[in-house]
Amino acid sequence: MNPKANPTVDVVLPCLDEAQALPWVLARIPAGWRAIVVDNGSTDGSGGIARDLGAVVVDEPRKGFGAACHAGLTAATADVVCFCDCDASLDPGLLAPFAAAVAAGDADLVLGRRRPQAPGAWPPHARLANLALARMVRRRTGLRLGDLGPMRAASRRALLALDLTDRRSGYPLQMVVRAADAGWRVREVDVPYLPRTGRSKVTGTWRGTWQAVRDMSRVLAVPGEAR
Repeated sequence: MNPKANPTVDVVLPCLDEAQALPWVLARIPAGWRAIVVDNGSTDGSGGIARDLGAVVVDEPRKGFGAACHAGLTAATADVVCFCDCDASLDPGLLAPFAAAVAAGDADLVLGRRRPQAPGAWPPHARLANLALARMVRRRTGLRLGDLGPMRAASRRALLALDLTDRRSGYPLQMVVRAADAGWRVREVDVPYLPRTGRSKVTGTWRGTWQAVRDMSRVLAVPGEAR
């Protein structure tokens, strides 16, 4: 994986202590694309490993999934920006058709609908919380989505124009809600979901899942983003 000055696609990879997963993830970045690993306070040397593997590394000291994602978005320069978890639960190589659909003008936002490939890949409590949030989004926006997962692609300029403000777990939801309000064409594509490498910081625990649900519920409660 070799970063380029003007890549066709940038892939934002929010990262917190993912030293074990990084080699697998970065090896699957499509040729000609640039990986932007956003180190969100890792203590296991993730940033150095990512640099050694050819990724651009952005340090974001402010904790939060949204803070990491937005730091990567603002560091991106490509016309199309993709997002993917950095824990080896999702294969970034599968983002190629996502980016192609956006670049061709066939969709404005392409989302990955996670399909578990092994027991334990997606804990029941996390799946139920995700389904509940998807129903809330359907009532709010009319979008019939099955997932609010982290794997997605869109135009960089269009994403910046959404003026996303959430810096915690509500960032992915806010992106979808504001995109729907702006009349974006949203497409969902099934993607295999694998057991993550290392310890889960969010959906692997009841506490992390509850925090994510609370963050997303707050997004829907903001005036102008809730009905």
